[in-house]
Amino acid sequence: MPRPTVAQLTYGSATVICSALAMLLLSQASSAPGIAVIALAALGLGLLVALTVPLPKPTPEPLGTPAAATAVPVPAAVPASSPVEERIPVQRTVIAPDSTTPHAPVPVREPAGP
Repeated sequence: MPRPTVAQLTYGSATVICSALAMLLLSQASSAPGIAVIALAALGLGLLVALTVPLPKPTPEPLGTPAAATAVPVPAAVPASSPVEERIPVQRTVIAPDSTTPHAPVPVREPAGP
């Protein structure tokens, strides 16, 4: 069960307090059963208000992160007879073109003005 948000706690508590005070003042109840009924009604109303507060939307997943990378199944056990491929991250190097060979200038195409 998810935890209640701050908004749910705030609205629910404010509803319980305000509705209990309003009902007690309007009904002028002085007996214990009357006050208990009003308190239970205020609690129920506060719970109803807290549950109807809209929940925050979940944050979207970043565009660069593939969805399949987050849910990778892990095998329970690897048989001893099968070879296990171990992947070791290696720093990749970029091979730049040789600067000693002359290059022909590459024409640049720019869009015409408006």
